[in-house]
Amino acid sequence: MRQVRLVSWAAALALAGTGLATPAFAAEAGTAGTAAAENYAALGDSYSSGVGTREYFDDSGSCLRSPRAYPQLWADAHAPASFEFVACSGATTADVNSNQLDALDTDTSFVTISVGGNDIGFADTIQDCLLGTDDMCLDSVAEGEALMREELPGALASTYDGISAAAPNASVLVLGYPRLNELGDCGIPGYTEVKRKRLNEASDLLSGVIADAASAAGFTYADVRSAFDGHGVCAGTEWINGPSNPVQESFHPNVDGQAHGYLPALG
Repeated sequence: MRQVRLVSWAAALALAGTGLATPAFAAEAGTAGTAAAENYAALGDSYSSGVGTREYFDDSGSCLRSPRAYPQLWADAHAPASFEFVACSGATTADVNSNQLDALDTDTSFVTISVGGNDIGFADTIQDCLLGTDDMCLDSVAEGEALMREELPGALASTYDGISAAAPNASVLVLGYPRLNELGDCGIPGYTEVKRKRLNEASDLLSGVIADAASAAGFTYADVRSAFDGHGVCAGTEWINGPSNPVQESFHPNVDGQAHGYLPALG
């Protein structure tokens, strides 16, 4: 999802010491993708590029593509005939349409993508929930949910149609987003259980919207929420970074989240 560039957030972190209801057709982790997929293209946002792992290819620039991201891990394990890794931090559906579909062609046989979080204002909502009151957080989440219902389905349909047109012979796996938070005790100042619960509810709605759009496009949807359960922000063993320095690493899957939360969904 989009990097969060917030001087105020960074200051707050220093003081503190420091992108979903499951439809019946949703694929369980580990059921989609095969070793026979020889021409692989990885599209999407920062959850696919590997932001949160703190290790990036020098030539990926601001896209922050990581050798520890699930697309690279899958390619390393399966040695596809070709591998196009074009996922980019901050990408929206429009960005995928404009900048990533050129990586596809009629020979592409396997495509993965995560996208949608930036379309509904992920970064701004996280900012409001970390630095604002409960009411500010809840209002921001509600605004994001309105975008999920009213605008995101059409945006996803446009991107998925573009993938189908550019790679008509490909098997396409759409990866969802995890719930961000664990409930109960949490050592992050001001990050109340009210906020964390509401953000998780929004994640559930987002999962349903993306799953419906993937199904309508004839794609497979991989729901990763159960894989991440017990490993969100405020867990004893986190697979999603809490507030971090640098800020861009925050609220993204770490190395374990990529390897154990996302990678198994590819099979």
